Amino acid sequence: MKYSKLAVVVVIAAAVITFFALDLGQYFDLEWFQSQQAAIDAFYRENTALTVGIYSAVYIVMAALSLPGAAIMTLVGGAIFGLLWGTVIVSFASTIGATLAFLVARFLLRDVVQRRFGRYLKAVNEGVKRDGALYLFLLRLVPAFPFFVINLVMALTPMRTVTYFIVSQVGMLAGTIVYVNAGTQIAQIDSLDAILSPQLIGAFVLLGIFPFIARWIAGLIRRRKVLKGWKKPRSFDRNLVVIGAGSAGLVTAYIAAAVKAKVSLIEKNEMGGDCLNTGCVPSKALIRSAKLAADVQRHQELGFRSASAEVEMADVMERVQRVIATIEPHDSVERYEGLGVDVIKGEARITGPWSVEVDGRTLTTRHIVVATGARPFVPPIPGLEDVGYHTSDTIWSLREDPGRLLVLGGGPIGCELSQAFQRLGADVTQVEMLDRVLNMEDPEVSELIESRLRKDGVRLLTSHRVTGFQMEDGEKLAVAEHGDETVHIPFDTLLVAVGRQARVEGFGLEEVGVEVKNGRIDTNRYLQTRVPTIYAAGDCVGPYQFTHAASHQAWHAAVNSLFTNPFKRFKVDYSMLPHATYTDPEVARVGLSEAEAVEKEKEYETTTYDLKDQDRAITEEAAHGFVKVLTVPGKDRILGATVVGPHAGDLITQFTLAMKHGIGLNKILGTIHPYPTLAEANKSVAGEWKKAHAPEGVLRWIERYHAWRTG
Repeated sequence: MKYSKLAVVVVIAAAVITFFALDLGQYFDLEWFQSQQAAIDAFYRENTALTVGIYSAVYIVMAALSLPGAAIMTLVGGAIFGLLWGTVIVSFASTIGATLAFLVARFLLRDVVQRRFGRYLKAVNEGVKRDGALYLFLLRLVPAFPFFVINLVMALTPMRTVTYFIVSQVGMLAGTIVYVNAGTQIAQIDSLDAILSPQLIGAFVLLGIFPFIARWIAGLIRRRKVLKGWKKPRSFDRNLVVIGAGSAGLVTAYIAAAVKAKVSLIEKNEMGGDCLNTGCVPSKALIRSAKLAADVQRHQELGFRSASAEVEMADVMERVQRVIATIEPHDSVERYEGLGVDVIKGEARITGPWSVEVDGRTLTTRHIVVATGARPFVPPIPGLEDVGYHTSDTIWSLREDPGRLLVLGGGPIGCELSQAFQRLGADVTQVEMLDRVLNMEDPEVSELIESRLRKDGVRLLTSHRVTGFQMEDGEKLAVAEHGDETVHIPFDTLLVAVGRQARVEGFGLEEVGVEVKNGRIDTNRYLQTRVPTIYAAGDCVGPYQFTHAASHQAWHAAVNSLFTNPFKRFKVDYSMLPHATYTDPEVARVGLSEAEAVEKEKEYETTTYDLKDQDRAITEEAAHGFVKVLTVPGKDRILGATVVGPHAGDLITQFTLAMKHGIGLNKILGTIHPYPTLAEANKSVAGEWKKAHAPEGVLRWIERYHAWRTG
């Protein structure tokens, strides 16, 4: 292969050197051809096929070697062969030549470039695979782009040769016709500038933007096709109907009311959705009570000779309900009606692209936003229904001591509730089928959390897959596979926390043509479904099932639906979406984890600061955890940050802000943080980065300067 490439390079170099050494360019001059036109025309009349063959061969070689003179050759084609045959001959010759140049560049360079710079070109490669034909077509339409550059650049991408050939021929056709037509009047042409005028270039630019217009028209046709058969009302009762009053639905309705749109919000259960009633709020209330119980258990670490607390599950759960009731007015019907939202309690069903039915009443609306959320996923494990179980939705009804509590799942919900119930006196066994908990985080995060769970007393069983449940002598047992072993796990109470599934059925999505893929509502980057009048946001869409992710999506769904126009829409960006797990210590992250950076072949540097040296964490008896930041090699630009420690969910916000607004570690280091606070850990990790990137050469000169100053 090495010698083959060398041979190709030698042949190309020899051909190019010969062209310039023999001054062959003089024969591709407009004046020379005009002086020889009569002789060439006579030769063509006597040797038609031979003339076509010689002309085509010369054109192909010139195009393949990117030699100057292609424009003159195109004019000559028009002068010799006329508009029709000239266009056909030139079109094929130029495309064959361009494709040969493409293949040669690919043979010589693509493997080397992709091997050395593949990780940087990954996004480019994916873009070419997805829309490469369109990109090439746009470039070919505009003669201002040097075609030899297009041949070279496209050769380095994954574009298929047949695609390159076809798109090049179609894309260059308009320019070919213009030049060939001009060539039919070659006697009147003084220079190429007479052909490639500003007006003509402007026309080509208009041709270049035509595909975007065509794409918009195609989208319009698709929308009309989807909506075909549905009768659009002449007028509408409201601008927007929102289905679901969880986080996404509430924010969508709030924004719509704030911009004075007429909006209805439909909810069949409790206002506030899962977050208020069964998710974020009750779990954090439970975790707070569990933290007090844990502090009592380690009273000696905090300077107390003795301390005790009597835990009654009923009292703890009553406090949880009190917290829910205190926050409930924030999401209440009364508050939202006061904001101008028409709140309807009932079961919604979408009956058309512009209509929603609620308990027999039909509402017409310009747009619909589906925000139906998600519910706990319950796997179909044999015997599960026989032994009975709780989910994160129903565990809040618990009033008795759960005894031996078996928790299925090692994700955030499973870890939070396992630790909380263990601290409140339950005997918790947590089972995870993978080899570590919190497997979406880096391994050292999982290791630290597993260590803390075990220290709290949780019996943690990773790499255990539960295959069934059974009753044996009146005792409940889970049957699990662990390698080649079969393990029997006795329990009294079961909590299933293996994930959540979107609510996508039972309210008419399929009937109106909204697509559901992988169990979630399928939307584009603007949160618009296949049916153009229907949008979706929150857990029913994913890919992240966080309350703040739902709120983030809700803004986009509201604005894109209420202010629909073809010129400006807002894409959802998840690249700087933070998340937190509220174990003790907490885990929070924004941007890339180290595992994701490796998977995406992203070059990065890692800087870590251990909280064992953090003053405030030491005073809190919580000096366990770390701050880890990924940066661009040699630069302070942040690619991602992970915080494991007390109040990590609060500390991650500074890194989120920094990434959002392009603030690097240098500026975090230069920001005054009050002492003593946990936030100083963020400044400390910036200091660690600065120390690792200290300009050693400059410091040596400064050292000499100070030595000189001391005499």
